Amino acid sequence: MTSQRKGVRRAAARLAAVCLLAAGLVGTAPAAAETPTSGEGPVVVPVQTTGPADRRFNLVFMGDGYTAAEMPAFRADLERHLNTLWSIEPFASYRSYVNVWAVEAPSAESGVDCDPGLTAPARDTALDMGFWGGCNPDSVQRLLTVDSRKAAALADLVPGTSRANRQIVALAHSDTYGGAGGSYATASGGNALSSLITPHEIGHSLGGLQDEYDYYARGVPGEAYEGPEPSSVHHTLLTERQMREQQAKWWRWLGEESESGGVIGRHEGGMYSTKGVWRPSRHSLMKSLGYAFDQVEREVMVRAISAKVNLVQDHTPDTAPIGADRTVWVDTLHPVGGALAVTWTLDGRSLDTGGARTVDLRKVQVSPGTHTLTATVTDPTPFVRDPAVRASAALTRTVSWTVDPSLTTVRSPEVPAFTGHTPTGSPVGARSVVHADTTHAVDATPGVRWRLDGRAVATYGRNDRDLDLRSLRLAPGTHTLTARLSGTDEELSWTVDARPATAAYELSEPLRTVRRPGRPVEYVYDDAFTMRLTARDDQEGAVVSQFRVDGDGWYTYYGWPTDADAPFRFSPGGTVIDDLVYGKLGRSRAVPWDDATPDYGTHTVEYRTIDAAGNVGPARSFLVTLVEP
Repeated sequence: MTSQRKGVRRAAARLAAVCLLAAGLVGTAPAAAETPTSGEGPVVVPVQTTGPADRRFNLVFMGDGYTAAEMPAFRADLERHLNTLWSIEPFASYRSYVNVWAVEAPSAESGVDCDPGLTAPARDTALDMGFWGGCNPDSVQRLLTVDSRKAAALADLVPGTSRANRQIVALAHSDTYGGAGGSYATASGGNALSSLITPHEIGHSLGGLQDEYDYYARGVPGEAYEGPEPSSVHHTLLTERQMREQQAKWWRWLGEESESGGVIGRHEGGMYSTKGVWRPSRHSLMKSLGYAFDQVEREVMVRAISAKVNLVQDHTPDTAPIGADRTVWVDTLHPVGGALAVTWTLDGRSLDTGGARTVDLRKVQVSPGTHTLTATVTDPTPFVRDPAVRASAALTRTVSWTVDPSLTTVRSPEVPAFTGHTPTGSPVGARSVVHADTTHAVDATPGVRWRLDGRAVATYGRNDRDLDLRSLRLAPGTHTLTARLSGTDEELSWTVDARPATAAYELSEPLRTVRRPGRPVEYVYDDAFTMRLTARDDQEGAVVSQFRVDGDGWYTYYGWPTDADAPFRFSPGGTVIDDLVYGKLGRSRAVPWDDATPDYGTHTVEYRTIDAAGNVGPARSFLVTLVEP
């Protein structure tokens, strides 16, 4: 929920603590759980380091209401939130753009204000977080706010970050459902659904996405929308025909199978109204926690994440003319989900470089006079269809040089070495792009030679900096990938995890079990039943389990809203919890006024896993037949 719409923040107080900055912030980060925190003041802990802070998008997490003794609980909550975040697109594909920091600021007292009710006592905490919009009786319980000045002061402790390249996420030490999005994002740390609140609120704070709820106060249907065409990219008054004719809103995605289930079209309700305004998908992460961002929202989030970085990380200096007796280079970012494209032109004429990050001007036969050499770096991700988004600075960058053949380039020795690469300390997934960058010399850039299990493999085109493992169609199992720097003994090595985690289900006792050759096993019930999903992996790291019913959108398994350790419960009409509905078998139901008609008959339940390396396991299924009692 957006804080601007839903409540008033508490007045900010002055920061009282003397801030102590932890050392050792550069390089591979130690696990946050291994870093001790005293009660003396804040400590900055690097959780994930993908590059210099001033060249990355920085997620800065901080906890409130965790005492010094409870800091392990904050670390555990943070780890759970991140595991879920990395399983959701586009965060999964752009994880390599993101640094993650934890600012550990112990609170004097445990918990946060007005939790769970307005009569709950105030707590002495580092960030003054509180439910009910900061204990505002005119707000709603789930609006969880933070003292924004105190949060900003803690975030300022992280060197290299600024308001322009970071996103603050504050976690409250609470099991109560709640969160907020605005200039900052908040979420409760320990609620069963809380790790799904975080990407929803980041959708608000980073992407400017709006709630797709058809209510403001839970249990009370929203009134009909009577305003003008919304500025929100994922709400409209237009019909599908009007969207196509006007080439407006999500017209490019109409008719596509939605990433969050169903088909992208025109679904009524959103922006706290039940009628008179439409959204792209039946449900998505901005409407119902557990589902994915749909394609419309995902495109927005790709642009928002990419706008926090520069696709070109370094390049041959361009402040003065260069000679034509040398090579010219660019270094780019490296999305996990797909390599960036690099094209070169000389005076507007395309050069045949095959995607290489280096061009040798000695092979171009540059004529006398001055010329303009341009490198264009573009993200070709299929997550984006809007040409304006593709052409924006978020997804396209150019560098230009003036080339003068009369100039002679000064040679200087350059020792070949790797300068950056995909981290080698943990396995990479079989769907990942692995990269290795090197030093550059004016005469030549060292080449990178890739081998998988000792066998040479080729990169796509002449870009030898990125290897897309999807193109190798790896057999299930564990593999060894190496990158060797040409002409040297320098070598990098990765373990490739090409075996997805496995999932298993456990159901409550059925009326009967039916087994037929060639069909999934079938379980028969006449009322509610429960399903517990568990996962196993042969590699370290958390595994996220998902399920879907009758081909609807994949839904993240989190246990049960009131207890993360309880199994998920399906019932004919769904279960109402805090005025939201969970577990309706058949056609989903989100709020009490949605259709509660039981869907009797046979339903297909599929389940799968997403492991720490990003491998998505194959979907397996069973049948459930619901008979009328």
